[in-house]
Amino acid sequence: MIKKLHDMGVKSGHMYTAGLVSIGLAFGSWMLSKNTEAAGLDRADRWGIFVGEWAPTFFAMGVALRMEETHRDLEEPSAGMFEQETTRSRSHAGV
Repeated sequence: MIKKLHDMGVKSGHMYTAGLVSIGLAFGSWMLSKNTEAAGLDRADRWGIFVGEWAPTFFAMGVALRMEETHRDLEEPSAGMFEQETTRSRSHAGV
């Protein structure tokens, strides 16, 4: 699914933005429901929580898309990559 979203042009920044917007929408829907509906604070809390649950999903999808963007080169190695590896000096791990 993430690869398909990436191929469709959705970027990680889009998902991060959607996560931030959903936080604002959660607060806005809570305020609107609290001030305009006669149902009380309980319903306002439910609206805020419902919309607020979207943010972690958007942020997680943003992280997955960021991984797709940065690791795209690993899926499609080129012949030039192997040539560069022989010219680099080898070092011990962590040095």
